[in-house]
Amino acid sequence: MGTKTMRLALYQPDIPQNTGALLRLGACLQVPVDIIEPCGFPIDDKRLRRAAMDYANACEIIRHRSWQAFYSNFHTQRRGRLVLLSTAATDSFAEYQFEAGDTLLLGRESAGVPAEVHESVDTRVYIPMAAGARSLNVVTAAAIVLGEGLRQQGAFATEPREKA
Repeated sequence: MGTKTMRLALYQPDIPQNTGALLRLGACLQVPVDIIEPCGFPIDDKRLRRAAMDYANACEIIRHRSWQAFYSNFHTQRRGRLVLLSTAATDSFAEYQFEAGDTLLLGRESAGVPAEVHESVDTRVYIPMAAGARSLNVVTAAAIVLGEGLRQQGAFATEPREKA
């Protein structure tokens, strides 16, 4: 993958297993993960380590003490666009043109993101679902949208893989 890749950012997560799975996703796809605190669990929680398994050490993780700290750092680093995954969005992720510097922002599992955060992002996208379905698991949603973004950038190898 290129030097300027997409990123994942998790806003105030409250389920350590989801955070661990997101770190595993980041490690496997070589995508850095920003964790925006406070978290609803101790960040060194054993459930987090268990969910991430040995992948946490293979993932670039940046912790931010607050939304304000993350947002300030995001703009100072000029990372690109901030793309919120939201059930309240009006644009489908399938129609969105992702760029290498995009950061996918995922809300808190129990409450999403507050209005201040919603209004601060560059754009919002949703995942079309069956009628009556409320939402997907945050990691499942991240994997779907990140996969599409990386696919658009040609980030997946097309060479045959070695057999295990």
